[in-house]
Amino acid sequence: MTAPKRIAIVTGASRQAGLGAAICKRLAEDGVDVFFTYWTAYDRSMPWSVDTAEQDLLLQQLEQSGVRAAHLEVDLSQPQAASDVFDACERLLGPATILVNNACFSGGGGYEQMTAASLDEHYAINVRAVALLSAEFARRYTAGSGGRIINIATGQALGAMYGEVEYAITKAAIESLTRTLAPAVGRRGITINAVNPGPTDTGWMDEALQRDLQPRFPLGRIGQPDDAARLVRFLASPDAEWVTGQVIHSEGGFER
Repeated sequence: MTAPKRIAIVTGASRQAGLGAAICKRLAEDGVDVFFTYWTAYDRSMPWSVDTAEQDLLLQQLEQSGVRAAHLEVDLSQPQAASDVFDACERLLGPATILVNNACFSGGGGYEQMTAASLDEHYAINVRAVALLSAEFARRYTAGSGGRIINIATGQALGAMYGEVEYAITKAAIESLTRTLAPAVGRRGITINAVNPGPTDTGWMDEALQRDLQPRFPLGRIGQPDDAARLVRFLASPDAEWVTGQVIHSEGGFER
């Protein structure tokens, strides 16, 4: 049987400096067609903001690397978003064989500011959207082997994240989801793994934070988006067919 054309869905690829864009580029290097999603309303609410031309630039970069590419602006907090994403990918490129759940929501704040509404905002993206996208991928996957789900975690099992309570507890659920789904989706020929990239400079770190963090990396530098992107590329490849249900902490030996 001929292996299906590899087509990846990558969520949360709105900014050139971000992890999502780095993942898209590394997958394209391996000849994977890329369908990426973004939600500029979220980025505009953050200190780093976003240039609305960045998504089209990423699209051009992927196409220039020799693969097909398409994108969709979508609010993943909406219950129907998962099916909308897969419908659009199938219409524009074909059935997805790889899903990278990279999109996340972080509103900041400790328990003092926590409300039901703020918890729900984090849950909708960091847990519900990832679960629904993963389930939709598995339900639609019919190739029999070669399917890949790769989740981006944050290593909350390794230590606390002060001042990010809602983000920390919702992202921690990704590790449980990954391990729980592995045997079920494995029967459909799909592997599922999670990558914890550790503190990664995607444009959100100021100089003071960088000075504080750098001594805690034994390898002498802060993590960059391409560090995680290379690992995602491996997990998406045929070489990773025997790796599933794993949470891989790829954070340069970061000392908590």
